[in-house]
Amino acid sequence: MELLGKGALRKMEVALESPVQYRLRLDDAEQTIDMNALLGQPITLRYEGAINCLHCGRKTKKSFNQGFCYPCFTRLPQCDSCIVKPEKCHFHEGTCRDPAWGERNCFAPHIVYLANSSGLKVGITRRQQIPTRWIDQGAVMALPILEVDNRLHSGLLEQVFAAHVNDKTNWRAMLKGEVPELDLKAERDRLLELCAEPISVLRQEHGADAIRELPEQAQVDIEFPVLQHPTKVSTFNFDKQPEVAGTLLGIKGQYLILDTGVINIRKFGAYQVSIFA
Repeated sequence: MELLGKGALRKMEVALESPVQYRLRLDDAEQTIDMNALLGQPITLRYEGAINCLHCGRKTKKSFNQGFCYPCFTRLPQCDSCIVKPEKCHFHEGTCRDPAWGERNCFAPHIVYLANSSGLKVGITRRQQIPTRWIDQGAVMALPILEVDNRLHSGLLEQVFAAHVNDKTNWRAMLKGEVPELDLKAERDRLLELCAEPISVLRQEHGADAIRELPEQAQVDIEFPVLQHPTKVSTFNFDKQPEVAGTLLGIKGQYLILDTGVINIRKFGAYQVSIFA
């Protein structure tokens, strides 16, 4: 086997091509591994028994929030609870962990979108994170439907839509390729009509221009590099099994699909690993 790289795992870098192009970066090294080139080949990922925080580099026994030590997890704004539940943004209360970070990331244009990863779902993301967010979720199609000026407003809108549609992906179905055919524009029109009253209330509270519809946006179709979807999904866990080996049959979301099981690369952010092919 040839050693392709060694260092701390980070989520794979993606590029929207046909199919999606994946590159794996270890640590802060400039060199990346072309994962698409490894399709159909045997690969091995070996956990070397150390975890180093992606922010401060401190050695930690456990990774929190996909790559941080506990002190950073409790201190960094990107690990705050409002990142998972943006409707609970507390910037206006003066309690943001890092106001400068919040201004850069939470007070940037956000998009409310519909996607199809394992069925219809609603989601939010910063405008600049399109289409990365969709790819990371394993969506085969996505459609922006609304734009707002900050994360709080996007979270409030997501709550409105989540009363009628899922806001989470069934990751097992996504990996199996169990994705129904959907007309996202028709679903958009249906949901906008269904949610017209609560959206109107939000406009009254935050301003008529606070929520902008995006009727001209086109659906984005996404093709993933998958040779074969698994019929049964079994997952690898470095904490229980330090070596993962098998033939790479596909890449979808942030998962590597092997003939022996699947592994979520993002889940094990900061784990020190060696990769062989």
